[in-house]
Parts: sequence; structure tokens; C-alpha cells
Amino acid sequence: MFYRVIGGAVLAAALSVSAALAETPVLRAAVLKFGTVNWELDTIQYHGLDAANGFTLDVQGMAGGSAAKVAFQGGEADVIVSDWLWVARQRAAGKDYVFIPYSKAVGGVMVPEDSTARSLADLKDAKIGIAGGPLDKSWLILQAYAQQEYDLDLAGETEQVFGAPPLIFKTALGGDLGGAINYWHFMAKMEAGGMRKLVDVSVASTALGLDPETPLLGYVVSGELLRDNPDLVQGLARASRAAKDMLATDDNEWDRLRPRMNAKTDAQFAALKSGFRAGIPTEGPVDEAAADKMLKLMVELGGPDLLGKATELPDGVFVQPGS
Repeated sequence: MFYRVIGGAVLAAALSVSAALAETPVLRAAVLKFGTVNWELDTIQYHGLDAANGFTLDVQGMAGGSAAKVAFQGGEADVIVSDWLWVARQRAAGKDYVFIPYSKAVGGVMVPEDSTARSLADLKDAKIGIAGGPLDKSWLILQAYAQQEYDLDLAGETEQVFGAPPLIFKTALGGDLGGAINYWHFMAKMEAGGMRKLVDVSVASTALGLDPETPLLGYVVSGELLRDNPDLVQGLARASRAAKDMLATDDNEWDRLRPRMNAKTDAQFAALKSGFRAGIPTEGPVDEAAADKMLKLMVELGGPDLLGKATELPDGVFVQPGS
């Protein structure tokens, strides 16, 4: 009889745990397999920050950003990482997506260490490598900055080579480019490899009257999920902030992450850690007036090809604290 009671208690406890697990919502995140967001997502999972905030995080590695968007739009994923300008475009087209800030990190222009260039004006007639395509947002901002500061038609007075970030990275390090525009983590590696930063996009943004504190990248979820399960969306935001707080202060956490950071040298590792930390956005609501100003400049520079029907910041783009 004693054993039967104990067995019953064990069975009841097991059923209780199973029921609790079944009730915990799973959040499926489709992200670039080797993207830097994985450092934060790894931190969330390793320290149980998802469970502490009422959900289970399921990370699905994708081959590219387009594949992640297809999975998200097809209902195969609950969250992806993209920029809020894409969310604004989708909302203007009737898609109910919302944005949780993740990073304000932006790229810039790198030149060879022995380059004589001291400003964008010195890149006239040079060959510039650009990660992405002609509508890359950093490239557009830098064009506007060059026109304003130096009366330079950067697109018309340079030769552009467009390509994937790793290709631009390798070509630039090989000395085949007069300048290179790349994403922040490739810039960090380029600087660690001996290249020199000519100008940050944040500097160009400030000169154009934009707020460099506006976070560009973030987690994208559906408005339906926010309405139906606001605790889940806010739980993701809290878990993200808790992970950022760890990564901002704990060097041991970076030592744990190093094997998945693809840092070939100590210099690359240090640069990647520093760059990620610099990109952590300030906690609190996004300045929507500043975001609207950025969007309108992007409309002016990229037009419908970049932003579709969006001509001003649609309502509801940002998940603000308490929303």
C-alpha cells in the first residue's frame, strides 16, 4: 500500500509537470543561422530567461533573411528579426506586424589602413563595395550625407560593387576596394584586420538631423499575437532586455559565447563584443517623431521601391513598454 501511494504521488507530480509544460507557449524564432542575434537568443535559453518570462523559445536557423520572412509570413514562425522600416512598409500595405527594438548598431565605411582618404569626398572615382543592393539603407544615408557635406554625388562619382556581406568583407581585406560599406559585425572584423573606419552611418545620420539612438533592428511579431497574448510578447521583450543586461556587463558570458561567434582572432572577438555592446538600445519607448523623420528621409532617398506605400510612420509599428 505504501508503494502504491508513493507511486500515485509520483504519477500525479509527473502529470502536473506535463500539464504545466503543455500550457507554456512556445515562441518559434526564425533567424539567420549565423546571425549575431543568436548570441542574445543563446543567452536567453542558457539562463532560462524564456521560462522565467512565461514561454519556451524555439530557435529555427534559416539560410537567409528572405527565408525567415517567408517562414514568418507563412505562419511557420512567430518571430523574426528585421528593421522597423520593413515593418512600416508592411503595415502601410495592410499587414499587421509590430516591432520590438533589438539593436541600434549600424555599419559604415571602411578603407584600407594605408588609404589617404580622410572623408567621403576623397573616395571620388574610387571603387566602393556595398553589402546588399542599391537600396541598402546605409548606402542611401551615406549618399545623402556626401551630397550635403561635400556636394558629392556618391553614386554618380564612384564605382559600386554590390555583394553579400562576407564577399565585401573578403574583397575589402584583399585590398581590391577603395572603400567598403558593410554591416557592423563585418566592420568590426575589418577593423580588427587592419582596415580603418572612415565614417559611421551614425555620424552621417546625426549630420542629416536624424537620431542615431533610434533602434533599427528588432524582433517582429504579428499584431494578432500582441492582441491575443500580450504577456507572451512582453515576456519576449523582458527576456531580451535581461539578456542584454548580462551581455553589457558580464565578460564571462562572452567567453561562453565565443565558440559560436566565428571570431578568428582575439582582436576580432574583442571588436565583436564591443560592437554588440555599443548597439544595445536605451531601455524605454522609441521616439516615434524621430522614427517618422528617418522614414520620410528614406522615402525621399529610396521611394516606393524601398518603402512601398509608406510615406509616414504608420500607427502601431513599435511595441512600447506597457502596450
